[in-house]
Amino acid sequence: MTALLEVDSLSKRFGGFVALDAITLSVTAGERLGLIGPNGSGKSTLVNCICGTLTNEIGTVRFEGATMNGLTAHERTRRGLARSFQLPRPFTSLSVTENLRVPLLYTVNARSGPHLSAAAVDERAAELLSLVGLADKAKQLPRDLTQVEMRKLELARALAAEPKLLIADESMAGLSNTEVADIVALLIRLNERGITIILIEHIMRAVMSFSQRLVVLVSGKKIADGAPDKVIRDPEVERAYIGQ
Repeated sequence: MTALLEVDSLSKRFGGFVALDAITLSVTAGERLGLIGPNGSGKSTLVNCICGTLTNEIGTVRFEGATMNGLTAHERTRRGLARSFQLPRPFTSLSVTENLRVPLLYTVNARSGPHLSAAAVDERAAELLSLVGLADKAKQLPRDLTQVEMRKLELARALAAEPKLLIADESMAGLSNTEVADIVALLIRLNERGITIILIEHIMRAVMSFSQRLVVLVSGKKIADGAPDKVIRDPEVERAYIGQ
């Protein structure tokens, strides 16, 4: 099995505070990985170091075998590593469709090789909106969307970059049970289309139904990595994460 993402001995400090302590993990192409841990465990810091928003002092991030250290966030996105954010960040003055044109033009068309024509950009944006269930919202502004629709737009914006790896950061926070199930089903459909996905989420029923493998962080350290059913019964995970 080919490792799409490799994180080797990644460490990050903020002054005297150790946010990440020698994190090592790999993600296989096509995998659905759940990343969990209590608040302050280092999940967001790890994702920010992987995506290039933060710079790690020690360790290496490799994507498709190439070292990402030193590359900016947008350079990593152009390599095929994209993320959605816990708090959606659409361009508020642009329509839903126009929000998708931005990554299509400035990420997809910034790569080497053939570029999408204006018509192809519009077609691709329409396909993505249909995929996430927002086709009827194409001309609306983000402020007109419901909370779950905003989450779907955030995912669509990440997908517009045509990633090989998508990191979905708490895409279900604040949603109803039905809406959570809707987002989980969407993420599984995206994975079935060939996108490797790392899901960061506190809603355990969503994590368990989505994940093929589970990684647990606590206080900046990886304490578990394996099959979800086994990991969730690990006494150390129960004590640190579930509180039992």
